[in-house]
Amino acid sequence: MAVLLVGAAIGMLLTLGVVRPEPVPDAGSVDVGFAQDMRVHHLQAITMAGQARDRSTDPAVRGLAFDIESTQLDQSGRLAGWLAVWDQPELPPPGEPHMRWMPAGGGHGGHGSDGAGVPRMPGMATTEELAKLRSLSGAELDVYFLQLMLRHHQGGLEMAEFAGANAQTSYLRTLAGKIAAGQDAESALMRSMLAERGAEPLPFP
Repeated sequence: MAVLLVGAAIGMLLTLGVVRPEPVPDAGSVDVGFAQDMRVHHLQAITMAGQARDRSTDPAVRGLAFDIESTQLDQSGRLAGWLAVWDQPELPPPGEPHMRWMPAGGGHGGHGSDGAGVPRMPGMATTEELAKLRSLSGAELDVYFLQLMLRHHQGGLEMAEFAGANAQTSYLRTLAGKIAAGQDAESALMRSMLAERGAEPLPFP
């Protein structure tokens, strides 16, 4: 995982060196806030996907988990590369609220912040939910993984859509748009996979 993240980050650094320069976002910008928070969001998805990839016996679930893990590792590396170029930390300071860069109602589901931030980003699994995922096997593991990841994608989708429309830099707007499109498509697939297994999505507040 570390090698993939470093490789993607180096690739982004090289890319930024040859394209037309854009103003460097500051610490309070949508660009920096989204990049840091989406890395946190992605890292949890990578963890959950790794569990399903390693432990599921369902080829469809394992294939989806592998795709999510690979895609989000690459995107996390890109975000880390940009944060390095901007001379900003790769992750938000420990204990600080998330999503201060996204106003209340900013997402299509209205799950933004009022400027003070939120303690937990939308869609993030709790410690107890992650422990439950680790404890399951077979069909129960498959269904719970799909439920957690679908809810996780729903939360990430709102942030990506907002950043795609409001980020300062064109390259981050482009990546945010790709994240939104990819997670929207994967969400539709996971709803279908849950229905095939006789299960319902988890509630999304």
